[in-house]
Amino acid sequence: MKGLSRNHRCSEMTWTVNGCLVALAILFAWRVEDFAEACSCSPAHPQQAFCSSDVVIRAKVIAMNKVDVGNDVYGNPVKQVKYDVKLIKMFKGPVMDIEAIYTAPISALCGVTLDIEGQMEYLITGKLESDGNVHVTLCDFIEPWDAMSPIQKKSLPERYHMGCDCKIVRCETLPCALHADNECLWTDWVLENYISGPQAQHFACIQRRDGSCAWYRGAAQPKKDFLDIEEP
Repeated sequence: MKGLSRNHRCSEMTWTVNGCLVALAILFAWRVEDFAEACSCSPAHPQQAFCSSDVVIRAKVIAMNKVDVGNDVYGNPVKQVKYDVKLIKMFKGPVMDIEAIYTAPISALCGVTLDIEGQMEYLITGKLESDGNVHVTLCDFIEPWDAMSPIQKKSLPERYHMGCDCKIVRCETLPCALHADNECLWTDWVLENYISGPQAQHFACIQRRDGSCAWYRGAAQPKKDFLDIEEP
């Protein structure tokens, strides 16, 4: 550097700083995109959420705090949000009382934000981890209890379970069709432009005696040989 002019040295330093800034900007943009794409999931019918979940409960959230749950591959502490809950009813889950649920600390990592005043009841679906903790994400079905339809509430104890061997196929663009007898076509998205449409709120996909599946809507318990969309 001794033989370089001052202007040349300054120019070289400026180029180096600018290069670092560009690299940081690219890295930042990549991380933002990475986080933005990190939480991605397909909408699920409430019955699908019930059948695929380890835990389905009705509960109130009474407290929240951030806790360390271990370290990442670099040795940095990993934090999660712990929601203390008051269990009201368990529809599906382990033979134990559930006192807390865990979620990621930010929505970009599918973290869930819940009311912590203890005034709102939720229907919460989630996964039971190997350590015995219940983990929830934005991809799980988590709904204020008062926002659920009477049929959704009535379907939780048994009706959704009756259709867990069925497959609910979401229709994204018309035309769409079924390819097997054990499928039910979910058309809320294309017909209502809304995921939480009539089929999500009022229907369950139930397996009949012959192994085929069909939508069922009604207050009474379905018979084994009900007709499509029977509504007694």
